[in-house]
Amino acid sequence: MFGAPGTAYVYLSYGLHWCLNVVTGPIGDPCAVLLRAVDPIEGLDIMVARRGRERDLTSGPGRVGQAFGITDALDTHDLSSPPLRLLPGWSIPPGSVDVSPRVGVSRAQDWPLRFFVRGNTSVSRIRRSMRARTVPLSSTDAVA
Repeated sequence: MFGAPGTAYVYLSYGLHWCLNVVTGPIGDPCAVLLRAVDPIEGLDIMVARRGRERDLTSGPGRVGQAFGITDALDTHDLSSPPLRLLPGWSIPPGSVDVSPRVGVSRAQDWPLRFFVRGNTSVSRIRRSMRARTVPLSSTDAVA
């Protein structure tokens, strides 16, 4: 997490699930974003084989890790080069990004740190007890 921006930070959660984070801060500053869900576009057959199912392939950090074959071998990997690359996505219309409380943590649950595109089927569902609210984006903002 202290590496260069665009570097993979991989860790094992609960001794079971490999989780993938993208380092976002300057070297030495522990800043990263956990990939909690991915909108799968290519390699669906491989993801289905790895997950052993056709639904909910990447709707959670452990599922993302399993579907993408994430292991500690990718820790510190530069995400601008194969075998795992982070590429620009598509623009998201203003007003379509929601934020909710964190999931699966005991501390700072009320911190609004879970951002997602409203209605995207790749995102795990929000429990009724967790209220989402719209993140105000200006018309010039783009989320990729």
